[in-house]
Amino acid sequence: MKRVYFGTDGVRGPYGGPVVNEAFVGRLGEAAGRWLAARGLASGKVLIGRDTRASGASLGRAIGAGLVRAGARPYALGIVPTPAVSRAVAAQGAALGVVVTASHNPASDNGVKFFGPDGSKLGDADEAMIESMLGACAPHRAADDPELPGEAVLESYIEAAARTLPARALGGWKVALDTAHGATSGSSPTVLWTLGAAVVGIGDQPDGSNINAGVGSEHPEALAALVRRSGSRLGIAHDGDGDRCVLCDEEGSVLDGDEVLAVLATHALRKGTLAGRTLVVTVQSNLGLDAAVEAAGGRVVRTDVGDRYVAERMRQEGATLGGESSGHIVCFDFGPTGDGLAAALRVAGVMLDTSKPLSELRRVLRKFPQRSAALSVREKRPLDLLPALSEAVRALEAELGARGRVLVRYSGTEPKLRLLVEGPTDEAVQSGLERLCAAARGSLDVL
Repeated sequence: MKRVYFGTDGVRGPYGGPVVNEAFVGRLGEAAGRWLAARGLASGKVLIGRDTRASGASLGRAIGAGLVRAGARPYALGIVPTPAVSRAVAAQGAALGVVVTASHNPASDNGVKFFGPDGSKLGDADEAMIESMLGACAPHRAADDPELPGEAVLESYIEAAARTLPARALGGWKVALDTAHGATSGSSPTVLWTLGAAVVGIGDQPDGSNINAGVGSEHPEALAALVRRSGSRLGIAHDGDGDRCVLCDEEGSVLDGDEVLAVLATHALRKGTLAGRTLVVTVQSNLGLDAAVEAAGGRVVRTDVGDRYVAERMRQEGATLGGESSGHIVCFDFGPTGDGLAAALRVAGVMLDTSKPLSELRRVLRKFPQRSAALSVREKRPLDLLPALSEAVRALEAELGARGRVLVRYSGTEPKLRLLVEGPTDEAVQSGLERLCAAARGSLDVL
């Protein structure tokens, strides 16, 4: 069944628009409750967290009201990172987890993510089933929103994260931290302080409207400047809900998710601790990652874009490490979903174990030349109905052959067409991307 409202990572869009509003989200909550009932979990416990967006509180109440109408028992967690909700669902045996967030999007957007009883994101079939139940849901009335009981999960998440490394392991370290004015503004610095680090921070003053605004994993230049200015050994940037991380080495140079994965996977392979000697990534990751992992004696398995697809394949492969170039890093031995703080702490652990700075560790990955573009489009027309773009893709793939690859897809969370070209030289890649963009502009209504 085709999904209409769910994208790559839940339901997302402008707050107050046709989808992300209290009326729709209230019905979505009831549909999720009906889905629980169909699974024999009609009165199941549901944990609802949110990030720092001003719209999160009312949307959380609305989805809670819908769940109550369907017979579920929702609890409000307040502002918490997404991975904390995921862990709490699994730890408490809850029936469902809900996070009201638009992740790395601006404050004007919001959305909803669902987590199943094991703490993992719901699959396509479950999301389609929830959508199919929307038609039977009653109109939502804000005046009927109940006062949900509260529950605290942040402390247990902080304690678990701090146990990732030995006590006071970061004593003498200075760490630059950018929490994107988001859900990790309290938790991540607390964990780093507990481990003994001196923390210099930015993006740590959320006001409901500044989440991801010029800071966070989407704007790592702010973190890079802070690292250089403060003389920090490590820089960490989260997105608004804390399931991503981008790092900076001590020189202020940015590492993306592929580089983080390369550091973690090759170190684990040398120690013999990478389960199945397998790393799971998406089609978006650089081909240099395959080369680095294979040289260390491992293998790389690829999935569609989306950290939930990574997690699904990790379960199938028996793998414990996977992620995306965007900074979603999944460490199954810590939690069932992407966790930016856990990933950063694992990298710090490698630095401690090897006594090497991150600027040296990152050299394990030699990236193939790669360029990407994101074009805002008015309508996501099926790509197979765009002959000029399809022909441009085929021609470029024929030119590159085994020396490169082409990826053209729509964003699952935004009205954008994403294009990526990887090849043997910067010149070939740049030329190829320009040709694809031209073909896309001639085929679509690009804004």
